[in-house]
Amino acid sequence: MAHGHSHDHAHGHGGNQRQVGYAALLIGSFMLVEVAGGLISGSLALLADAGHMLTDFASLVLAWMAFQVARRPADRARTYGFDRFPVLAAFVNGIVLLFLCGWILVEAAQRLFAPTPVLAGPMLAIAVIGLLVNIAAFWVLHRADRANLNVRGAMLHVLGDLLGSVAAIAAALVILQTGWYPIDPLLSVLVAGLILRSAVRLLTDAGHILLEGAPPHLRHETVAADLVTQIGAVEEVHHLHAWSVSEERPLVTLHARIAAEADVEAAVRAIKARLRERFGVDHSTVEIERGPCADEGLETAAE
Repeated sequence: MAHGHSHDHAHGHGGNQRQVGYAALLIGSFMLVEVAGGLISGSLALLADAGHMLTDFASLVLAWMAFQVARRPADRARTYGFDRFPVLAAFVNGIVLLFLCGWILVEAAQRLFAPTPVLAGPMLAIAVIGLLVNIAAFWVLHRADRANLNVRGAMLHVLGDLLGSVAAIAAALVILQTGWYPIDPLLSVLVAGLILRSAVRLLTDAGHILLEGAPPHLRHETVAADLVTQIGAVEEVHHLHAWSVSEERPLVTLHARIAAEADVEAAVRAIKARLRERFGVDHSTVEIERGPCADEGLETAAE
């Protein structure tokens, strides 16, 4: 059982890593095209967006490296392995997205108060190409495991580029028709707001795992009541702690008081089986008790 779980886990990371790698190649290649276009046209807007894409490219590379590190086996110093590294990478990507939104808002405010001319023709051509590249990158990531926090972080970066390309196309068309330059920073603010909302959600989810928060489906009351109800030998469940190494690897430890006549080994097997089948917990630590909890006695003595 454990061997099969490990194989599936590694396989999932490998598929996600490939998709993120393909997306990084697409974004990185177009970034070079955008730099060339900005230099040729003299467009500051295109060069600034190329800097934005450089940040996204670096974030995608970080996500790719996180999956590579996560595939390393556990050792004596890291007994759970490196599966938490992609969660840490997702948290870092969320912070980068917050700073990116702040930079967009500051830049937009400066351009609103001091509008600068924009070469709408080259801007439109590059933006259209960028939209196609970002759609391709987003499609590649869409095929990965979207429940994975690291993949979600990568998708948010690409989504930000995609929305930025749409905004740039709309702004270029308006400028070509009316010459009204403020449309560019106004649409940028809208894109920043959309990215900000998703970035906060990503940070919240990654931070919850890093702080050893309980997964939503493993609340103490729910798990304890289920075990008492479904396993006849179990009379009470306490000292239950649930957390996760990554979003795919929930863990549980608990104390279970069983009936005096119940078989200890059978009770442990039943609890572990129920946790695995009902709650998807493949790794659990169960301490069986027949009388008062030993930890409560230790706590009383310490006081």
